[in-house]
Amino acid sequence: MAPNEIIAEQVLREIVKVNDPIFTASLLDEKNEKESESQQIEKENKEYEDLIKQPFLKRNDIKWMNLYFMVVLHAVALYGFLTFPYLEKKATFAWCWFLAVVANFGVAGGVHRLWSHRAYKAKLPLRVILMFCYLTSGQYSAMYWIRDHRVHHKFSETNADPVNSRRGFWFSHCGWLTMKRHPEVLRKGRQIDFSDCYEDPVIAFEEKYFEILRPVVGFLLPTLVPVYFWNESWYWAIISVVFMRYAYSVNCTWSINSFAHMFGSKPYDKSIAPAQNFLMSLATGGEGWHNYHHVFPWDYKTAELGNYITGVNLTSFLIDQFAKIGWAYDLKQPSKELIKSVIQNRGDGTHPEVEVKPEEKAN
Repeated sequence: MAPNEIIAEQVLREIVKVNDPIFTASLLDEKNEKESESQQIEKENKEYEDLIKQPFLKRNDIKWMNLYFMVVLHAVALYGFLTFPYLEKKATFAWCWFLAVVANFGVAGGVHRLWSHRAYKAKLPLRVILMFCYLTSGQYSAMYWIRDHRVHHKFSETNADPVNSRRGFWFSHCGWLTMKRHPEVLRKGRQIDFSDCYEDPVIAFEEKYFEILRPVVGFLLPTLVPVYFWNESWYWAIISVVFMRYAYSVNCTWSINSFAHMFGSKPYDKSIAPAQNFLMSLATGGEGWHNYHHVFPWDYKTAELGNYITGVNLTSFLIDQFAKIGWAYDLKQPSKELIKSVIQNRGDGTHPEVEVKPEEKAN
């Protein structure tokens, strides 16, 4: 029995001694209410666990429209990647690549490092730029993204984690978007404080007009550019921008939840799932240094090193440039002493600066 429960029982016994029926009934009702809530939580969790064990076609937790969308998106995107005339349409291909970089900056530098983790502060012009860049990604609303990510960090690799990698690669990559959420995700999500985000007028504006901003900024405007600026055909503009570019962009984001939680070294904390993944950092502008990030989530670089292009962290490079003109400030970083201590005590030994003990050298 937990200490608080023992104390409660002692209090109950004292109250019974003085024969006060009002206080006795009150405490008993409170205890019964907690037991009832605990039983309800246990029941909901068990029902969900039983549900996901059912044959796929018999499950009622599948969001079929989302699943159909995923299939169509990737099928058309794959067709586009295989048939796109890259040499003939260099400008259109370059435009799509530029859009992917812009979207990654909005995700990595905006909803992730700035708004989810408050790893640095940004003045209004930069916040507007970051939000515009994020909207080009075509992903869900900023508050939805921030909420999920804060829950993900607080309850990583548990049933409360929206992208729990322990449920498998496919689930953590994109399957979580095609299934109803585990009851723990919803329950724990209600405990997260988002008041700081609601107070930001940039996020408030995005949330209010999101249903209009997403299709216009994410798809319509990017498609019109190649059509009206260099006479691209509507067919190739739509295939490349709406399908190829979008599929690539969202898969880069999803890969941090899957690849970067399953493959790579763990020089900072060998006990957690997130790992250092060079390819994911290359694809996302520096988000793949994930073992470090989960140990030091407040670091604006999400990495110990590599705050410039040569270190595969384009997002940090861009933040640094905005810092030079004063638009980004209060850039948070842990001390070198703290990082070194963590490496020595919790890492897997793969960090290049790990000190080898004398007895290990002898062996």
